[in-house]
Amino acid sequence: MKQYLFLVFISLIISHSRAQIVSDSVLIEGHYRSFQYNTPTSPLRKPSLVFVLHGSGGNGQQMMQAAVAMDSTARATNTLVVYPNGYKNFWNECRKASPAQANVEDVDEQAFFDGMIQRLKKRYDVDTKRVFAVGTSGGGHMTYKLAMTMPDAFRAITAIIANLPDSTNSDCVATGQPVAIMIINGTQDPINPYNGGPVILGKNMNMGNVLSTDRTLAYWADLAQYSGQPTLEKLPDTDPTDGRTIERYAYHAPGKPDVVLLKVIGGKHDYPHDIDVHLEALRFFEKQ
Repeated sequence: MKQYLFLVFISLIISHSRAQIVSDSVLIEGHYRSFQYNTPTSPLRKPSLVFVLHGSGGNGQQMMQAAVAMDSTARATNTLVVYPNGYKNFWNECRKASPAQANVEDVDEQAFFDGMIQRLKKRYDVDTKRVFAVGTSGGGHMTYKLAMTMPDAFRAITAIIANLPDSTNSDCVATGQPVAIMIINGTQDPINPYNGGPVILGKNMNMGNVLSTDRTLAYWADLAQYSGQPTLEKLPDTDPTDGRTIERYAYHAPGKPDVVLLKVIGGKHDYPHDIDVHLEALRFFEKQ
């Protein structure tokens, strides 16, 4: 089994190395907003589309390096993975207090994502009924905004190490429409506090207050009209040395979007070792 897994991993690396990176952009409000993706290594047939969003201060190239296994797996399952770049490395997400230029200038993120979807629809005939987004930290906040303001365009999202802003810190006008969502948060996160509170980046970048993870989960569960408690599953502790375990809390019912929390007990503002968060997001998307 170990030899088989090793060979699969090597094949993923080889497949990924053969792909060539395409850089593209769309003109939004006088700014060329850029994105990258790996060229498909085989013909796509009305593929699904997954956006992978970087955190505050990051870029799409960094996320491309972080999601190698996901990208390779996605290309084998008729899915195109795209890595957008935020405006000056940040997103205009829902946190009103954000001092980032994207927020100060109120750049039109919805137009950016709609522009990318239309460009990729024209180029690869992507299935616009199967568009997804996964984001880390500030990118997670951006996925919340996409789900809240463009629910008809996104079938499901995954937000990693991100809680919704509280009512005093939110400037998004939500549609109130439910969307399938998975949240992956660490209980010991010093930046995105699991139990809610201020988010401070570096020494002086105050992004305002966020809700607790439990209240963030409840927001999406309430939209989908779930009641009662979610089911609980303890995931295998595949890395006992990292001091973390993961619990999966899930709401699922026929005809309703799934609402899931992966609670990383002991997790901080990073990725757990027990799972590949991007592969986990891809599996979640494939179920929707």
